[in-house]
Amino acid sequence: MTRITTFAIALFITVSSFAKPVDIVNGEIRTAFSKSFHNAQVLSAEKHEAFTKLTFKMNDAVMFAFYSNTGELLAVTRNIVSTQLPMNLLLSLKEEYKGYWITDLFEFNGNDSGTNYYATLENADVKITLRSNGDSWEIYTSAQK
Repeated sequence: MTRITTFAIALFITVSSFAKPVDIVNGEIRTAFSKSFHNAQVLSAEKHEAFTKLTFKMNDAVMFAFYSNTGELLAVTRNIVSTQLPMNLLLSLKEEYKGYWITDLFEFNGNDSGTNYYATLENADVKITLRSNGDSWEIYTSAQK
């Protein structure tokens, strides 16, 4: 009985490892993604009501592409480290928010807005998300802990 149970569990694990996830990316999105990121590897897809988010890897970097349901590329984001910020934004961040630590930082490239940076900063009492506005930061959201 133990051998049968062990065999059944091993068979289940083997079959499960070959199961393919449900494909939620429609043809328009798949075509648009292939044109824009032809050497990229899709890691995952998340379907939302108004958009689809694709997590992909290209040139050893993990990025995120957001598509409308009709296949229009809305934005591309990637997580970055603070040293990848433009120098003026990095210096401004260090000067104006000395008592905070960075908990999230990403670059946002949108069709209409160009490139923006978002930084989430925290201290013991407050959580602030900043958005770059040209050469400076503006508060995007702020919340007390």
